[in-house]
Amino acid sequence: MGGLLLMRREARELTSGNMSCKIDGMISKYNEPAQLRQALDRVLPAVVKPGRYVGGEWNMARKDWAAAKVRMAFLFPDVYEVAMSNLALRILYGLVNDDPRFLCERAFAPWPDMAAKMREEGIPLYGLESFRPLRAFDALGATLQYELSYTNILHMLDLAGIPRRSEQRREGKWPWLIAGGPGAYNPEPLAPFFDLFLLGDGEELLPAVLEQIGADAGRGAPRPETLRRLAGRRGVYAPALYTPVVDGRGVFQGVRAETSAPAPVQKAAVTDLDKTYFPIRCLVPYNETVHDRVVLEVMRGCTRGCRFCQAGMTGRPLRERAPELLRRQAREIVQATGYEEISLVSLSTGDYSEVGGLLRALTADMAGLGVNVSLPSLRVDSFDVNLAAEVGKTRKSGLTFAPEAGTQRLRDVINKGVRDEDLLRTVAAAFAAGWSNIKLYYMIGLPTETKEDLDGIAAQAEAVLAAGGGRRGGARVTVSVSTFVPKPHTPFQWAAQDDRDTILAKQAYLREKLRRSPVRLQYHDADMSVAEAALARGDRRVARLLEVLADDGAMFDSWSEWFRPEIWREAFRKTNLSAGDFTGARDLAAALPWDHLSAGVAKEFLRAEALKAERGEKTADCRLVCGLCGVCGDSV
Repeated sequence: MGGLLLMRREARELTSGNMSCKIDGMISKYNEPAQLRQALDRVLPAVVKPGRYVGGEWNMARKDWAAAKVRMAFLFPDVYEVAMSNLALRILYGLVNDDPRFLCERAFAPWPDMAAKMREEGIPLYGLESFRPLRAFDALGATLQYELSYTNILHMLDLAGIPRRSEQRREGKWPWLIAGGPGAYNPEPLAPFFDLFLLGDGEELLPAVLEQIGADAGRGAPRPETLRRLAGRRGVYAPALYTPVVDGRGVFQGVRAETSAPAPVQKAAVTDLDKTYFPIRCLVPYNETVHDRVVLEVMRGCTRGCRFCQAGMTGRPLRERAPELLRRQAREIVQATGYEEISLVSLSTGDYSEVGGLLRALTADMAGLGVNVSLPSLRVDSFDVNLAAEVGKTRKSGLTFAPEAGTQRLRDVINKGVRDEDLLRTVAAAFAAGWSNIKLYYMIGLPTETKEDLDGIAAQAEAVLAAGGGRRGGARVTVSVSTFVPKPHTPFQWAAQDDRDTILAKQAYLREKLRRSPVRLQYHDADMSVAEAALARGDRRVARLLEVLADDGAMFDSWSEWFRPEIWREAFRKTNLSAGDFTGARDLAAALPWDHLSAGVAKEFLRAEALKAERGEKTADCRLVCGLCGVCGDSV
């Protein structure tokens, strides 16, 4: 514990805004890869897991720096083990490197011990493939997978010796800063830092953007000209061309776009997944990562319409890959990587129309290779125990289900089509087939939640345990409770989040309800959930908050051992903001900071769904009845 506290104190001292100046002043010392490698040789013995920082993995791309017309680095604002498990990294890294015009390298957030050493030695953040400083690249592409990684982005820019704000990079040859991923659907907290945000699927959009950057650089076009040209493409948001508008009281009224800029910006979407790039020669890390396995994306999008789910709304429409294509990809990737597990991923893999046949075929294909096939995302109402038996032929691990709410009333409010009898029938069959570990996911703080809904979580967990014969029968049940975070582009984007004290009171209530039960209870940190909501629904004022947080030492905020609520409270005070400015309820008629960005789902549909939630009315799966959401052209 003493060592961790020391690292935290050092991190705070070594992450001030002034430290980026030290790297900027010394960066010429490490312009050449050989020089940077020599510097790393001095510091790597003093840090944990030095393998995070040396590259050289199996299937790593090795491209000619001088021959590439555009050189990009993919930035993931978290530690190596998390980053290397990310599907977007695998896809975009392979996609860009397969194009002879481009190259793509990687850079991840150094763990605090390594970041401190880099600042001490003046070592700039670099690409893992060539060991060239990030400021030598033409473009840096960050993925915004979760809001609590945003402070790490600022630390990465500081370590690279790159000015944080885009307005500071207008003069000189700085890399283009580009971001995509789920966070791009409300990028306003990061808008002052990035040149471009890419909305939607990147397989076709990113190469087109890189091509334009390369072409304009080749003819010496000024940066503002390129910015405006790129902003004309579907899926490209250039925040410098949009100005937030507030009234005399400082109340947000909307966003004003320049005449040449589209409003709203529409997301890009690939239409045929079978013809869309998917990587075969995936990187194989030497370090253990969060997910060491083949990842097969069986489909994209979801038709269920859960009202809290941002991915389900922004990922529409549903698109599937053909089973034969997936089987071929699985065989080729296993041969190219040597992985011993294949995971079939999507928002809800059990809803893939050919899941049974595909799973049986893959299990047969891999039978002689000792390769396990897994389904990480299961719905109670699409779960088939015979299907699960196929998964468990190689290895029976635990099963995870997400009822989300403890009562049928609240499940109807959130449009989660799961009944108690469905869950109990499913887990009973799973226990009978040999599974002993069941994990149940719930949320607290959902709109209209009452004490009875919390009681329902405990009661349902106890019923699941009883279905497995209780503790004496060998059943083990874990309840994982997260806090509802209202997300943009969902029917609940107007809803309030519980304040910190209310969250803590509900967690304590559940603890007491299950105190004498063998059911294991886990829950998220209340302060982290409030911080996440503030970033998720924030506007451009939050950019200054992020800068203060980074300057005061906030980093790796998505890691509970590094999240420091006192820094967040002080940052809100310094910026004259409060979490409640962003977590409170909003009027259905109010302008929202992300209204100028479209995920394809009409705001009228989201508003209608919010009203249906208040009445406890359900909406059918859109594969059965079109909900007129607007993605396919029709809207309410």
